[in-house]
Amino acid sequence: MSIRDNLKRLFAPRHLAFIGGRSMARALKRCADGGFQGQMWLVNPQHASLEGVPCVASIADLPCGPDGVFIATNREHTLSCVAELATKGAGGAICYASGFAETGEQGQALQEQLLQAAGDMALLGPNCYGLLDYLHSVALWPVAHGGKAVEKGVAILTQSGNFAYNLSMSDRSLPLAYMASVGNQAQLGVAELMDVLLDEPRVTAIGLHLEGLKNVPGFARAAYKALEKGIPVIALKTGVSQIGAELALSHTSSLAGSDALYDSLFERLGVIRVSGPVSFVETLKAAACGNLPAGPSLIALACSGGDAGLIADYAERNHLTLPKLDASQTEELIHVLPSYANLVNPLDFTTAIWGDRDALEKMLDTALRTPADAALLVLDYPAESTGERKECDLLLDLYCDLLARHGKTGFVSSAFPELLPASARERLHARGVAALQGIEDGLGAWSRIAHYRVRRHVLLNGGEAALAPICPDASVGRGRLLDEWQSKQALRLFGLPLPDARLCRPEQALDEARSLGYPLVLKVVSADLPHKTEAGGVALNLKDEKALGAALDTMRGNLARQAPGLSFDQVLLERMAAPPLAELIVGIKREAGFGLALVIGAGGILVELLKDSRSLLLPTTDQAIHDALLALRCAPLLTGFRGGPAVDMPALVRAIRAVADYACENAEQLLELDVNPLLVNAEGAVAVDALIRLA
Repeated sequence: MSIRDNLKRLFAPRHLAFIGGRSMARALKRCADGGFQGQMWLVNPQHASLEGVPCVASIADLPCGPDGVFIATNREHTLSCVAELATKGAGGAICYASGFAETGEQGQALQEQLLQAAGDMALLGPNCYGLLDYLHSVALWPVAHGGKAVEKGVAILTQSGNFAYNLSMSDRSLPLAYMASVGNQAQLGVAELMDVLLDEPRVTAIGLHLEGLKNVPGFARAAYKALEKGIPVIALKTGVSQIGAELALSHTSSLAGSDALYDSLFERLGVIRVSGPVSFVETLKAAACGNLPAGPSLIALACSGGDAGLIADYAERNHLTLPKLDASQTEELIHVLPSYANLVNPLDFTTAIWGDRDALEKMLDTALRTPADAALLVLDYPAESTGERKECDLLLDLYCDLLARHGKTGFVSSAFPELLPASARERLHARGVAALQGIEDGLGAWSRIAHYRVRRHVLLNGGEAALAPICPDASVGRGRLLDEWQSKQALRLFGLPLPDARLCRPEQALDEARSLGYPLVLKVVSADLPHKTEAGGVALNLKDEKALGAALDTMRGNLARQAPGLSFDQVLLERMAAPPLAELIVGIKREAGFGLALVIGAGGILVELLKDSRSLLLPTTDQAIHDALLALRCAPLLTGFRGGPAVDMPALVRAIRAVADYACENAEQLLELDVNPLLVNAEGAVAVDALIRLA
């Protein structure tokens, strides 16, 4: 069997084994108490039984290779257990022990031995808490957990065992189908686990708690598979700060990577990025029922003017629209609600009809007869001791009934997170209605899912999401820098537009200038002087021979003072470019193990000050380049600022495409590339400076 086939066995096991001491006996008993019906064995050579569980003396004595195994021994014994299980034909094993690649070179060597011992057996970890599978009532897990069996739900992959433990214990009623702590991802990483989980039709969404990715192309393929299937992927990425990145490396030997590149990767693939644990859970809950809204419009209901105001504010903040009630709805509501009710969306239906089944049903029936994509009911439960929860239960039941009658997607949110009790959340989830806690977090979560549906179609039609990112191997050393002429000529072959130019010796400059024509730019050419302007190696707008001659003399003196070891033996003459509408920088960012990115931003001398840029992983598409340009803060300069002319956008996209094509063709050896500035106007684009460094 392949690793993938064995991973499928691990995700739907018929039998389980636990290797270790008393904690594993308790883990086995938790599986039995949780409802697992298959055979289970406890392997321990030193005891006949532990905690009332009979022990099998060795792996060799097992009647078959178990589909799933939890190994809770030290790292040295873990190696021998993995080898024996692979020989026995086990499906997959969880390696709980730490002390592998996260500890340095010696641990890395042990991790390589672990991989070799596993062969084609699926291996999760090492340095991980394991797997919770609530579809099959399986807990290959070393401690208690707070989940329970579900018919369908979300799958969560995390690099933190404690995050997984706390999430299972959280009072949020998140329907969990699977949760895996991936640890060091020695063999199976996020990409491989996602790929197999997406084949399980009862998985409605995937949540990722990431420190870093080890297989970016594989992740891109899995995320694209999710996009095709319409399964939302929600990511909480840590390691954004410098300290966070260092912690990620020491925790699970993960490279946190450039946060801008993760943003680019997620945006390209429709992955929904969230900022914290609460938004992570609430967004997963919004997707958990699998019944996604078609778009961002809402009919919103509350029994309080204050709640209606909160809905309006948070809806606008999250780009959710609230279509007006039509005349027939207003007419019907007049006969149901008191005269002081404000008949708008969000609708404050007041407490006047509280507990009145007929009035509530008429109100809901009228309000939900709307073209809005989804419905929202805001409801806070009082304390159970008040005896007033039955009226809230009545409203929830009627709301769910009317949603079904109208074929409408809906959700419920409380204004305060703790005022939507577990009983109400479970009742809603059983009816396929998301129960979100806290109106601010709830509307934020719903917005992400609502906009996912729209964004998904754009991404699938655009084609960029289907392209696997280029991830070149790490290169050692500084490489060699091409001079400006060499850099430009290399890019010219791929279609980058350049000014008319001549490369010559300083003493030939006057003759070459006559054939080229004025006004001109004069530059020194040397790979040893990449930043020419600071050293006085550039002279602009030379209008005649006298100006050129003077510039040559001045430049020779500047370089003698600023760069005394530099040979002044080559100069570049270029026709002075017309004044641009905008100056851009186009560059390539290379991050070992992550990818090759095209960076587009505001350029010229203010590039560091403005910090206005967008990154696209390569390869990319013309449409993605076009969209990135329009997403820049300086985009109005491109589209016709204050009634001025717009740039030739197709020509600009072609120029940037030339840089991207060169980078893709030379991915393995390209270390650095900058075109700055790329001058753009209504007539087209022209690159007036370029720098390339090759391995």
